[in-house]
Amino acid sequence: MLTRPLLLLAGTVLSGSLLLVAPASAQDEGTFAVKSLTPETALAAARAAMAHCRAQGFQVAVAVVDRSGVLQALLRDRYAGAHTIDVATDKAWTAASFKIATASLATETQAGKPMSGLRAVPRVMAAGGGQVIEGAGSLLGAIGVSGAPGGEADDACASAGIKAIADAIEF
Repeated sequence: MLTRPLLLLAGTVLSGSLLLVAPASAQDEGTFAVKSLTPETALAAARAAMAHCRAQGFQVAVAVVDRSGVLQALLRDRYAGAHTIDVATDKAWTAASFKIATASLATETQAGKPMSGLRAVPRVMAAGGGQVIEGAGSLLGAIGVSGAPGGEADDACASAGIKAIADAIEF
């Protein structure tokens, strides 16, 4: 256990060292600004993804999350399985969290690969159907689709959702 004089000395040294650390540039301030999807844009993406899947005869759930992985919009078609709600949400969360399409993450996390341990992380969904939503180089959110027959079909629906909002997010 440290004595009071040693604690004061440690505090003084720590305080002094913090004063020596100067911002790297004028832009390094105490806050930063980010862009995120509006709820209306998130819903438009979800609707477009669902419409694309319906046109193919697929009953799916579609989830759109913000850049932090927080759910913004969720649609489940009438005959989509109950599991599709959680799977679509986790695909969107995974894409936003790792900033990578879930089909790519599936490839990179296969057994025997260096990142295979990521599959043990709760909520990670390493299967096709989760796509990152970006605008002007910024991460805005992600979309996840579940219920189509296979990850490639889920991805096609997710891509249709992103395409539908492309004009609204390119700034």
